[in-house]
Amino acid sequence: MNLPNKLTVFRIILIPIFMLLLAITWPWGQIVIGGAVIPRQQLIAAIIFIVASLTDMLDGKIARKNHLVTNFGKFADPLADKMLVMTAFIFLVSLGKAPAWVVAIIVCRELAVTGLRLLIVEQNGQVMAAAMPGKIKTTTQMLAIIFLLLNDIFFAAIHFPIGLVLLYICLFFTIYSGADYFIQNRQVFKDTND
Repeated sequence: MNLPNKLTVFRIILIPIFMLLLAITWPWGQIVIGGAVIPRQQLIAAIIFIVASLTDMLDGKIARKNHLVTNFGKFADPLADKMLVMTAFIFLVSLGKAPAWVVAIIVCRELAVTGLRLLIVEQNGQVMAAAMPGKIKTTTQMLAIIFLLLNDIFFAAIHFPIGLVLLYICLFFTIYSGADYFIQNRQVFKDTND
């Protein structure tokens, strides 16, 4: 197994650890950082999420740069990304930090675009590349999750809800990029008998 695939597997292994930290109430107390009061288990979960997000950035770059792209990587990398982000958003809803309706839209878009990607591969044998709005969506997703887990660290002192602001920016780019992907690839839905 090459290094990018090992990073992907490592990211998948981090997901249940991330979940356990948020699912179980640990008697670890709280810590104040950057004006934010953060339960220690949330801080550790946020660090694990950051590490997992960094492996997401690294594995693709290493694979492309060193010509280590594999079928396993094409399958597991986006799956690991979706699993990580969806898990984080579901826990943010359960913690009362993210509105359920926003997370539902994000999850539905992720599933719809994943289905579209499968259709494109089946019809054209090509993997749909991420466009800039999709990359902005991913970046704002990751940042929103981090700031929501860390109770708006560095912005809490001025009472600015940076996590929610990033979440709503993410929602905009989620809808925009999803619509863009479907408009750009609408030919996939045309029957060959037409």
